[in-house]
Amino acid sequence: MNIQIYGKPKCFDTKKAERYFKERRIKFQYIDLSRNLMSPGEYRNIKTACRGEELIDVKAKGYEESFIKYLADAEAVEEKLMENQTLFRTPIVRNGKKATVGYKPEIWKEWE
Repeated sequence: MNIQIYGKPKCFDTKKAERYFKERRIKFQYIDLSRNLMSPGEYRNIKTACRGEELIDVKAKGYEESFIKYLADAEAVEEKLMENQTLFRTPIVRNGKKATVGYKPEIWKEWE
């Protein structure tokens, strides 16, 4: 398994995801979205793996100021997400070509 956890430092679900993998002694790489940006290629792979799961956190601090909900064009929404990656719903847990958004231990258990 090659686990990557994309998260935010103050996200409770991200901390729960880290604890889930630590308790099972599964190595993972943590990527702080407030410091390290996700590449467009990584974003496309995660978007494909999540199959329509909502990637935008409507409760995020900058959500209202970004006016992202008023953008009709999908490309404009993606561009805004790439500019402000703290708008991603977290944790985004990736295992190769598989990915989940949010705290999903029932799915992660299948990966073991």
